[in-house]
Amino acid sequence: MGGMMGGAWILLWSLLALALAVLLVTGGVWVARALTNRDRGSPRQISATVPPGVQEAQDALRLRYAHGDISREEYLQGKVELED
Repeated sequence: MGGMMGGAWILLWSLLALALAVLLVTGGVWVARALTNRDRGSPRQISATVPPGVQEAQDALRLRYAHGDISREEYLQGKVELED
């Protein structure tokens, strides 16, 4: 009977070692994916530096168009002129 108990312990420890190995591999894959995907969630914004006066003029132009003070053509023309 002693031989039967020894075999059971070996089987138990083998299964425990296998479960630990699977857990470590899964954790490693998860960490690797987290590190490589951390910047892919949102695209990087490349912003050109716009002088403060131009930014204020663009904002004012948008507000005038939103309030209906200027037509679409006037808005688009102003937008083109401010981007130059």
